[in-house]
Amino acid sequence: MESKINIDQVAKLARLSLKPEEKGKLSKDLENILAYVDLLQELDTSKVEPTSHVLPIENVFRKDKVIESGVRNFVLDHAPKRDGKFFKVPKVIEGL
Repeated sequence: MESKINIDQVAKLARLSLKPEEKGKLSKDLENILAYVDLLQELDTSKVEPTSHVLPIENVFRKDKVIESGVRNFVLDHAPKRDGKFFKVPKVIEGL
């Protein structure tokens, strides 16, 4: 790898405050990671189909069923005031 990583700039962008001994280790780690990425760039992937997942997956969702839960009536039965299927509350904004 030709370019040297400016660890101070990377730390500033990542909002990290690093100790001097951490800077050396992190710089070496980042150089190793980038060297590995460069190595991966050399691979011929022209015959590999693009995928969104490495394992075959299938949708396991069930069909939606509309059912009446009865929760609305239970909650409205405990409301101080109601208007049909709605809560009735006092007006809080004046002048409208």
